[in-house]
Order: sequence, then C-alpha cells, then structure tokens
Amino acid sequence: MTVIVRDLRPDAPADLEGFARVRRLALPFVLFTPESLTHTLTRMHPDAHYRPLIAVADGEVIGTAQVHLAHESPEPGQGNINVYVHPEHTGRGAGTLLVRTAEEYLAAHGAVRLHSWVLDAPGNRAFAERHGYRSSRSAHFLRLGLAAGHLPPLQDPPPGVELRRGSDYADDPRPLFDLDAETVADEPSDVAAELTDYEAWLEETWRNPLLSRELTSVAVVEGRPAAFTLAYTDGGTRYSTGMTGTARAFRGRGLAKLAKNDSLHRARAAGITEAFTGNDTGNGPMIAINKWFGYEVCATEVRYVRELA
Repeated sequence: MTVIVRDLRPDAPADLEGFARVRRLALPFVLFTPESLTHTLTRMHPDAHYRPLIAVADGEVIGTAQVHLAHESPEPGQGNINVYVHPEHTGRGAGTLLVRTAEEYLAAHGAVRLHSWVLDAPGNRAFAERHGYRSSRSAHFLRLGLAAGHLPPLQDPPPGVELRRGSDYADDPRPLFDLDAETVADEPSDVAAELTDYEAWLEETWRNPLLSRELTSVAVVEGRPAAFTLAYTDGGTRYSTGMTGTARAFRGRGLAKLAKNDSLHRARAAGITEAFTGNDTGNGPMIAINKWFGYEVCATEVRYVRELA
C-alpha cells in the first residue's frame, strides 16, 4: 500500500480525528482532541510557521508530525519535529517520509538545528540515529490515578496566602502571563524560551480549548500571583498539568505544592480519574513534588538534536 504525506486539513474532520487518534495511541499520557489540534493550527504565532503533517495509506491516517520553529527562543533557527506513527503501521516508511518532508520545510524557513522528542524505546532511538540525530536530555511522563489514589490532605494556606482559580482572572489574565513567563524562563530545556508576546500567549495558551480555568489554581501573596498550576482536561476523565511553577521571590515556601494539591482535589471532585504531568529528568524540585503526590513514571522520552549543514 502506498503511503503519502500531506498537510493536515483543518476543515476535514477525518484528518483531525485521524491525527488525534494516532497521537492518543502513541502518547496515551498526553491530551489531544480534534478541537485542540484546530486551535493550535489556527492560533499559533505566524513566526512559528507551524505545519502539521499526516501520513495516509488507503485513506487512513497512520502517521503524524508537528513541525514548527521555536519562535519564542532568543536563538533563531531552532526547529521542532515530533513524529508519531500508528503502532500497528510502523515499518512502512511513514516515519521517514514525515521526517524528510518536515526537515525540508524547516530548512527552507531558516532552521539550522532540529529538535525531536522520541519515546525511549530501542526502535525509536535507532530510527532517530539513522536519520542523523544525536541524543540529548530526557524527560518523564508521569501518571496519578485519582479514582483509587490517595492525595495528600488539603491544607489551609499559610498567613498572607490566598488560593484562587484561573477563572478569577478571566477579565485580566495578564498577572498569570507574567508568572508563566518567569517560570518558563527557568525551566530546563535545550532551547531557551522567552514569553514576551502577551497577545500570542492569550491565543495559544489562555484560549486553548483544553485549558480548564476552573481547575487551574493560583497561590496569591499580597494580591500577586506567586505560584500556579495550569490544568488541562479532555472534557472527559483525563487531566494534565501544563505548567506548575513559582515566582523566584516566593520559592522554597511550598506554594507550588499548595496550588497543585488544590487543583488535584478539585479535579477529583469533578470526576477526573487520571492525572498526567511531565518532568525534565534534571528538574529535581518538581520530580520531588510529584513523587510526594504519588505520581509514577509511565514513560520516558529523549530529546534528539540534528545540526543542519
């Protein structure tokens, strides 16, 4: 059967559902919906040159690629390629076609270095290395069963600290953008990120259909958001933490734990049964926090890098 690679069509429900289905099978610990894919395709900053690709065989989507430039990086020319193939359709050349198409596209848009997350399995790592990529940092996916699990008990905020919800900032989310920008700047990564475009953040993050403002928790000190956890849901029983962080001036006070525990308790009360998150393996503080909650590693991925001549 012939495999072809083409652009995902945002007006084609079969494309969107096929893309989401492949991603759910390959990455069951990451939330994807057709609505979130449409949102990313239509709202990502133009400088990212975002291009989602699909590999199709006999009318069925069997592979996907998310392709874009890291437009938030102060270092130009950083490209991202994340390729996943339906587990029942590997070995048919779909992955190679997706990688080749993505590389040509990013090179044409000025990429000089390409980054790709690869699940930590011998076949996946060998595939990346055959295509000229070298391994770099790694990260864990973690899962917490909320239905039968035991969360740490809720605690009253310490004096001077108040817990609020993301929805409390519906009229003016700028304070959450400022906090997100500060924590993202300190997050371990191969590619530094600087959140400086508030309007882009509103489009890409605040208006993401997966974001639950009601389950997002914010620890506030003297009127200023000091720590937060951004909560995402798929509209069903699955929940994911997009970012949990604390402003530099307030670290070491347990505020990230406070916010995340509040969010997890409210998620369980809302009927959520599974919680997922991710940690860079070098992010010791967040790994310790997630172990405290009872999260367990369910998969590991490795960042692979290729320098373009």
